[in-house]
Amino acid sequence: MHLHGYTWLGSAHELLKDGPRRPLHSEFGSSKVVPLECAHWLLKPASFVQGTWSDPDRAAEWFGRQMRSHAASFASEHDRDSARLVAAAGRAVERAMGGQDVVGGWYLTGQRFLSVCLIACSPHRLRPEIPCPVDAVGAISPAADTPTA
Repeated sequence: MHLHGYTWLGSAHELLKDGPRRPLHSEFGSSKVVPLECAHWLLKPASFVQGTWSDPDRAAEWFGRQMRSHAASFASEHDRDSARLVAAAGRAVERAMGGQDVVGGWYLTGQRFLSVCLIACSPHRLRPEIPCPVDAVGAISPAADTPTA
């Protein structure tokens, strides 16, 4: 099992258009907006993968860095609370170690939305029929525990 990292930062209004967030929609493959079902990130092009890790701790560290790098822009003071950020990073480690997806989403100032996801792969617990996007192009390297972007 390994984990793929994905982020999306965009207009909160784009989240209301659920068509491009569904795999059967014509724009799904080219749209970087977060899919309605987390496992469907694995159906997106491999170029959307921002990192691949076999070590859950390192994957969770990436998740925490992504979250903290935008925390000052979180629309809610509650979400910006440092104790909450630390707790969320801790939960990310626990979930990743259990082979579960780690999903975070925050509204930001300026009517924007940030999605940070770690998606468990090979196989995905709930969608084992979805192939790994990176394996499909043979891109997992011996240094898979480093971010690809």
